[in-house]
Amino acid sequence: MRLSIVIPAFNEEKLLGRCLAAVAAATPELTGRGWHYEVIVCDNNSADRTAEVARAAGARVVFEPVNQIARARNTGARAATGDRLLFLDADCAPSRALFAELAQVLGDTRVLGGGARVALENAPGPGRWLTALWNGISRLTRWAPGGFLFCETAAFRALGGFNEELFVSEEIDFSRRLKRLARARRRRVVILRTPVLTSARKLHLYSPAELRAFTWQYLRRPLRVARDRDACPIWYDGRR
Repeated sequence: MRLSIVIPAFNEEKLLGRCLAAVAAATPELTGRGWHYEVIVCDNNSADRTAEVARAAGARVVFEPVNQIARARNTGARAATGDRLLFLDADCAPSRALFAELAQVLGDTRVLGGGARVALENAPGPGRWLTALWNGISRLTRWAPGGFLFCETAAFRALGGFNEELFVSEEIDFSRRLKRLARARRRRVVILRTPVLTSARKLHLYSPAELRAFTWQYLRRPLRVARDRDACPIWYDGRR
């Protein structure tokens, strides 16, 4: 069996190396259980050394010219050769313990896909509270975070991948569709107990006023905001 680890990356030279080093340190939990793996970095039209960092770490690099997270993930998935897909964000650092739990779940034929809880690195107080809230929602709804989402490759392709009309919340949309498919096939979607460590940089790079403005607009018109790239600067303005 083979796992394809797909990492979308837009101007991620600062944190991508750490992510790939963490993956390399964690993958013995896969290979020790007989899994093979590949790492695919989708360079999402970066203006920095993202692609060079990825190649230096031994990752396969593919290119997506349209700057959109959903497209980058889909482009990486099209290049994948594995039976399972793991979508991992470039500012995440998965642990060996997380990959050990992942390896156990990947071998469970009852599981179609899932995700993991999130742990924010060096997060201020409000960030910790929001993370706790998200983790509760995630476990209740079994919505996987975009930073760590896995599923069978055949299921991903049957669903048509991530919705490219969405610039944010594409992982929630995909999780909902994956759950429906799992129910139809009498399978399960799970949220792993071990968290994935992810950067809290957005809480440091953007002012409270900027974060509140986006949150207010999103809560008022979630679908309209999700479909408008210009309404989602926290993901697309290139601030890193």
